[in-house]
Amino acid sequence: MSLSVDGNKPNEEAADHQRDTSEPSRLESCLDQPMGSSSVHEDVKYLPSPLPAEHYDADTTEPISCGLQTLEELLSWKRSEANPFNVAAVPLAPREPPLARCLHRTLVSHDMMGGYLDDRFAQGTNTEAPYAFYHWQYIDIFNYFTHKMVTIPPAVWTNAAHKHGVVVLGTFITEWTDGAAVCEAFLKEEESYRAVADKLVQISYCYGFDGWLINIENPLSKVAVENTPLFLRYLTDQMHERVSGSLVLWYDSVIENGQLTWQNELNESNRMFFDACDGFFTNYNWTEQNLEWMQDYSGVQGRQADVYIGVDVFARGKVVGGMLETNKALEVIRKHKFSAAIFAPGWVYETHSDKTQFRKNQDNFWALLSDYLYIHRPASPLPFISSFCQGFGKAIYWRGQREATRSWFNLTAQEIQPLYYHTELEGQGSLEGQGWLSSRGCPEDAWNGGCSLLLDGLIPATHTSPVCARIFSLHVPLPSKTLVTLIYKPSTGIKVSLELKTTDASLCTHNVQDVKLVSPVALDDRLQPLSLFTQLCGSLSPDGWTVGCSQLELRGCDLREVCLNIQRNGQPQDTAFSCRVGEIMLLDVASLQVPPELVQGLCIYDVVWLRAAGTSPESTSLRLHLNATLRWDYPTHLVRHFRVYWRRLRGPDPRIPPGELVLVGRAYSNIFRVTELAVPEAPSLLELVVEPVIRKGFPVPESHWGRRSLSYTEDSTR
Repeated sequence: MSLSVDGNKPNEEAADHQRDTSEPSRLESCLDQPMGSSSVHEDVKYLPSPLPAEHYDADTTEPISCGLQTLEELLSWKRSEANPFNVAAVPLAPREPPLARCLHRTLVSHDMMGGYLDDRFAQGTNTEAPYAFYHWQYIDIFNYFTHKMVTIPPAVWTNAAHKHGVVVLGTFITEWTDGAAVCEAFLKEEESYRAVADKLVQISYCYGFDGWLINIENPLSKVAVENTPLFLRYLTDQMHERVSGSLVLWYDSVIENGQLTWQNELNESNRMFFDACDGFFTNYNWTEQNLEWMQDYSGVQGRQADVYIGVDVFARGKVVGGMLETNKALEVIRKHKFSAAIFAPGWVYETHSDKTQFRKNQDNFWALLSDYLYIHRPASPLPFISSFCQGFGKAIYWRGQREATRSWFNLTAQEIQPLYYHTELEGQGSLEGQGWLSSRGCPEDAWNGGCSLLLDGLIPATHTSPVCARIFSLHVPLPSKTLVTLIYKPSTGIKVSLELKTTDASLCTHNVQDVKLVSPVALDDRLQPLSLFTQLCGSLSPDGWTVGCSQLELRGCDLREVCLNIQRNGQPQDTAFSCRVGEIMLLDVASLQVPPELVQGLCIYDVVWLRAAGTSPESTSLRLHLNATLRWDYPTHLVRHFRVYWRRLRGPDPRIPPGELVLVGRAYSNIFRVTELAVPEAPSLLELVVEPVIRKGFPVPESHWGRRSLSYTEDSTR
């Protein structure tokens, strides 16, 4: 088994590059395209796809995520051959409290049906009933787990987690006889274990995730087990140096003599591994006596938060809790002041045959655990924008209109998630019983993305004060002037107002202020950008959405909670209600301007031509299909997404005029793969167009969009 490393010294790649999301080597053909020319020419050739099969679907050339199976694959990995579509587009967002200050952390280890399912499609996919996770405010660390030797998290997961300040870990695992051989090869000496660690650091750095769970589930020789803590310490130190906020965790498996003996606790037999890294993930068959003993164990003192007690939601073996009693395990773990590692919470999806009830089942499961979980708050400065999209839905909406009518899944499209809950209200309803309030995602209608936030419930006749529905828990500094936009659709018989709860930043925990915003409110529209919002504010869209705006003037305040107050109109009586919230947006008035940046450097490369049947049922002839990668430059922090269009400029029949722009799809970074696009027969000329959709809602002038034309003719050499 070869342990040679490619030409770079350890970490030389990582040292020479800041987390660069551009593609390093496959761009040669792209960069060769003259920027002074707006057109690229291609000969139509029907050849097998030259794209690497591990990164692109063999049939459609769609970009996909994957892991590494062997030690040879790991040691031969090169940044220049990395998958550009699996590079995370979202940096780790700040949160409050920071992970380092959390004394009772929650880790989720996502292990589902072998991994790399619908989530392997880097640009999303069309699927009726996907698995998704959206209760990010409850967890601190997300681990993507498979039984491949090196599990690289799909970028869609990293993007969604990072938006919520959640750290993402890949997995390095060895198992069985083959795993033992791998360990003997790379743990035999310093040079070999450093070579493996260097590659793991480079992979994490390149793809933009935050560390590793190390899981050695096979016996080790005396030499290998002695080198394991050295490997862990070197890997941990290098990760800390190269990736800010990174973590390396060890799974409870082998012990100091090299035997594979799960301890279900941290003790003298496995402490040597814990001491060499950032944390310890216990096996699942612990008892409360294990936790009681660990509380007093000297090896834990000062690092109790770094001990993650494993909880298998499938409840395999002799375990505490699991399934719909997982809360019992968390109760014991929190009683003894340890962190928790929840393994395979996708149980709520895998074991329930009716996937249409997934949202309900998932919400019920996490509500069951909520008493033992600790909410962390987004802490990024303004703008703060969310349309509550969970990254999947029955249609794609834009400003209340359906942009595409199909079921879809793309976790990168997920926006900052609200609080989901079901709670009882004070007061007894005379007819309907106890009053209640529910908060949940609903795909039946939306303002942007795939779903809206649905608040519904019953206000009892005896409940006279407004119902306060908490939507977000935040820690966001507010500027002196803030524009607040609320887009909502209430049922009849209620009135709605937005309430912001703030703290005086200088006092931190005192002088709580409640700022109530009743829509619509007139704005100071002397600023031209504000006038754009004024045109919307107070309006009722054709689909019944109300757009309400307010301009706040507050100094030295931090925003802590966003709530919706709901109050009945008329006489006290049991009142059923619903209010669909489409979007909440808070903007710094001083920053309201259309960005001056232009989409630049749009290029087309990795073109693959295919012949395939048309999409309509009556189509019988084979159509010409274009598959190509587009890449451009634009500040991604300014955008919600990009719209990618195409149009026909000129075709074989000169009598047919140029066509209108047709939407191809949405991109969430500066790279997009066009796949299975039916285009006119050669010879022809078409145009590909990229429109930035700005987070703050301003339309970008077409003069700032990116454009590139592609001419193509049949290959004359055939």
